[in-house]
Amino acid sequence: MKHPEFSPNPADEFLIGDLLAAMAMDIAGKKLSINHISSPFSVRGRNSDNKLIAQKIGWAPSKSLREGMEKTYRWIEEQVNNKKG
Repeated sequence: MKHPEFSPNPADEFLIGDLLAAMAMDIAGKKLSINHISSPFSVRGRNSDNKLIAQKIGWAPSKSLREGMEKTYRWIEEQVNNKKG
């Protein structure tokens, strides 16, 4: 069963593009410039109230966004390094 209104982002982690980019760069150990582009489809931020998903299917995030991004980054890095190998 799909619930498109659900997002696995803990409600206390309001995301703004620059903050998400900064988190990704920190995890990667890189400092890059952020190039903002004009777009009619841009999203200023995302927030999720996970009470509904917990109520409907009994699920709640067990890890923070950063923990998930760190694990995902390490996995991607490993895949890239294996291809180079």
